[in-house]
Amino acid sequence: MIKDEQKMSMIPSTISMWPYRLVVGILFFQVLWGIIGEELSLHLSQAWAESTINEKRMNHQDHSGVGIRSSEQWEGSPEGVAYSEFNHAFAGMGVLLAGLSELRAVMGWQALAWFRWLLPTSLIGSGIFLLIWSDHEAWPIGTWTVAETLSGKDPEMLQHKIFGVLALSVGTVEWFLRKGKLYHLFWRALLPGFALVGGLMLFIHMHGPHPASHHIQTYHNIMGILALTGGLAWFGGEFMHRPSVLPHTLSQSRSVLKILWALFVVTIGIQLLFYSEL
Repeated sequence: MIKDEQKMSMIPSTISMWPYRLVVGILFFQVLWGIIGEELSLHLSQAWAESTINEKRMNHQDHSGVGIRSSEQWEGSPEGVAYSEFNHAFAGMGVLLAGLSELRAVMGWQALAWFRWLLPTSLIGSGIFLLIWSDHEAWPIGTWTVAETLSGKDPEMLQHKIFGVLALSVGTVEWFLRKGKLYHLFWRALLPGFALVGGLMLFIHMHGPHPASHHIQTYHNIMGILALTGGLAWFGGEFMHRPSVLPHTLSQSRSVLKILWALFVVTIGIQLLFYSEL
């Protein structure tokens, strides 16, 4: 009996270590990425620029032999910067609304019941927006065909379309979850899983030969760390369930991690709203 009581008394301290382990793990990852990330970013950006310039020189020459305006001239131009910043701000509004919807859910607020529909609506809207307007040259608004857009010749363009597909898919799943059509943990885990995948992709998301590429990559690295931290917090809270854990302790610890998840999503949304390439 005494051993059981001692065992139960150790459980709260074990659970309370979850946030600290999470923070230490993220800090370690950030330090490690700081060592290799800048060099990797430089190499990937240079490789992207060389392949793009060669591609454009071969394929975008008119009959007079003069090259038409290509994406390397668009990147960093006033028009290109304005277009990119608007897209990031629009996506940021969707992410912010999704985060506020999640925060309402994890805090157990009963008011504003319609708020729960903000998450799927914002994700679906953001996904559709990215699939159509993510890049000025990409299908369906640009000169590139579907095959060219998805070929990977422009990695940034392809990643934008992947983000769009993921956002649209996860938003649709979240809609059916709120309609009561889906129940399994697998479907509930898609959103934080999306955060983990998207966070990892942000570390290699390059804007080509952009004059502010290092500044932009810093933005992406911060968002990637926030997304990874939030996703891990959600899974930490979800899989903390153990039969031996005291109910009130379990509930408290899970709530803290789920609140952290929602706050990180809100933070990413705010950062996207103030995204700048200048």
